[in-house]
Amino acid sequence: MNTETPKSEYMLLFRGTHWDGGLSPEETQNVLGQFMGWLERLTAEGTAKGGQPLENTGRVVSAKKGGGIVDGPFAESKEAVGGYFILQGVDLEEAVEIARGCPALKHGMIVEVRPIAEQCPIERRIEMESKEKGALATA
Repeated sequence: MNTETPKSEYMLLFRGTHWDGGLSPEETQNVLGQFMGWLERLTAEGTAKGGQPLENTGRVVSAKKGGGIVDGPFAESKEAVGGYFILQGVDLEEAVEIARGCPALKHGMIVEVRPIAEQCPIERRIEMESKEKGALATA
């Protein structure tokens, strides 16, 4: 039995756009410097292949209630996504360990670790359901 987790790509989503609320400008600058150093080290190692901060504003497009476009997103600041990194060549445990190194965690930021799918999960589910129906039909 192979217990090795395959290496893949993971996205780190940084949640919490006001993690610096209780910090002085100097403390905030210090944490941001640590954060950039962390990204630069991961990039130099070849583990991080990209990442960007996100603006707090944008538009939300929905088909709910007649559809439309509204200003947003309006998630609570602790849930709003403020940026992301894309990691490569790591497994889930390695990605989690990297996320634990985020300098802003101790100030209230949350890091969500998500595998990047090679195939849309909905397509994969439909394919599996089709195969199951085909197997039942031939049984």
